[in-house]
Amino acid sequence: MINESGVEMEKAVWRDYLELTKPNVVALMILTTVIGMFLSVPGMVPVNVLILGNLGIALCAGAAAVVNHVVDRQIDTKMARTVNRPVAKGRVEPVQAMVFATVLGLLGMAILLVYINPLTAWLTLASLVGYAGVYTLFLKRATPQNIVIGGLAGAAPPLLGWTAVTGEIHGHALLLVLIIFAWTPPHFWALAIHRKDEYAKADIPMLPVTHGEKYTKLHILLYTLMLLVISVLPFVTGMSGWLYLLGALALGIGFIYWAIVMMVGKKANAGMDTFKYSIIYLMALFVIMLLDHYLITVPAFFP
Repeated sequence: MINESGVEMEKAVWRDYLELTKPNVVALMILTTVIGMFLSVPGMVPVNVLILGNLGIALCAGAAAVVNHVVDRQIDTKMARTVNRPVAKGRVEPVQAMVFATVLGLLGMAILLVYINPLTAWLTLASLVGYAGVYTLFLKRATPQNIVIGGLAGAAPPLLGWTAVTGEIHGHALLLVLIIFAWTPPHFWALAIHRKDEYAKADIPMLPVTHGEKYTKLHILLYTLMLLVISVLPFVTGMSGWLYLLGALALGIGFIYWAIVMMVGKKANAGMDTFKYSIIYLMALFVIMLLDHYLITVPAFFP
């Protein structure tokens, strides 16, 4: 295969196309989507909605990820963690990737429109455009607040799960969005500190590059404190019970601990350790919320 520069490259295999969809990121998104679905009802989610709703949302999320690979292919060649990506390496041509993204996006939208409901379909499309268009094409290169503003698109999955089941936007679903929205900056800035030199080399204005590590670490701590407060709101509003409250406090204190470790700056790779903990935090928080829903909250209302 000859790439756009006229250089013969390896032939793409199916794993390259799977990698384009960022399956690990999509899997975490779908976890929050599934939990959003179950939190929206006291009983079981209809099986067809559970399967087809998540399939449609996952396909659209995968399409957005493919567009991200295409748009960032020049940046990816300058960063160690992305240099071997299929488009950056030339195994998949940009045109081929965009055709793949179009097929995924259209198929996902068709599933949501036909088998779920229009509200979920249009909200999913808005998230796709927000991530692949507004964030990747513009915000990422325009402002150090890129991940804060663009984080709204990535925070939508639990809302999409909720609307897929109920067909309406509920305040409790928006609380789930708010939690992920507050979680995104400390999660990503921890990685950005660890990869600061690479972002600087790629000329991407991430906060550690433009304002320094000390400033970024302070904001990670502040956002983590804010996240702790926001994570308690499901209990305050009656959405969740005491099991969730205990879990949210324990996980939040753990996140604050890692933010302080970063502030002190005496532990090697503290940024990457904080980044890894943030992923565990989000997964555990939503799983505990689901357990609380069926073990504590729902039984309290339906004894």
